[in-house]
Amino acid sequence: MAYTIQHPGDSQKVELLGRNRLMDELLRDNLEVAVPVRDHGIDLIAYADRAVLSYVARPIQMKAAWARSFAIDRKYEKFPNLIIAYVWNLSDRERAVTYALSYMEALGIADSMGWTLTASWQKGAYANNQPGQKLIELLEPFRMDAGSWWKRIVGADVPNPCP
Repeated sequence: MAYTIQHPGDSQKVELLGRNRLMDELLRDNLEVAVPVRDHGIDLIAYADRAVLSYVARPIQMKAAWARSFAIDRKYEKFPNLIIAYVWNLSDRERAVTYALSYMEALGIADSMGWTLTASWQKGAYANNQPGQKLIELLEPFRMDAGSWWKRIVGADVPNPCP
């Protein structure tokens, strides 16, 4: 039976639930997590400092949603190596899912969906709170499962020491 709770009606709760889920995923993949003191577009920093040849860190911008939501903003283009993590379905633990994309990968999806031709994108951002099947199919290669975060942060050529 799925564990579903009512919408908290509070965007900060959604943000907290999403951040905690994302941190759990990163830690389970044997990565470390840092939370910046100030928010200038980076919500978390995932890093590997053991079982790697050199220290590796990647900034993460999280987009948490009670159901599903996809958003992209040009302001994130300036962050090298940024990962945008879309944490969906926080209302149901069994259906919750995370997708992790670089800014360019997210932009490619927005372009494939035709969103980069909209007036909203011309102003610098686009958001869709009711993603359809086409978007879900485009996001599927970026779904995070056990071991996926290690590969995304460190690289596929370095094995996860704790699979």
